[in-house]
Amino acid sequence: MEFDLKEGMEFVAEQMVTNNDTASKYGSGLVEVFATPAMIALMEKASLNVVLPKMAENYNTVGTFVNVKHIKATPVGKKVTCKAVLTKVEGKKLEFAVEAWDEDGKIGFGTHGRYIIDTTTFGK
Repeated sequence: MEFDLKEGMEFVAEQMVTNNDTASKYGSGLVEVFATPAMIALMEKASLNVVLPKMAENYNTVGTFVNVKHIKATPVGKKVTCKAVLTKVEGKKLEFAVEAWDEDGKIGFGTHGRYIIDTTTFGK
């Protein structure tokens, strides 16, 4: 299956930080700030949405790796924005540069990998 994916394609995702997005809620910490797993989920969402419109019927992508740094805390009530840019296409293997920031500046960055799958046979 051929996909029309080109390096440089990008998508931006946003979300407001709520109590459900905090480290204490995720169990990844004991403080009421944007959890690292929540940041990673937003990075994965942005990456997925870079390529999802180009997927043929019965095809999708799954995450394969995350290599990110979470460098700054974001309190509840702030907006977090994440940009994912497709940087490498090797057959069904995809790699993205991801960056997240809140209203006060950069909060995280790194790389994320995804793999194209056929949903009719995946996991069976």
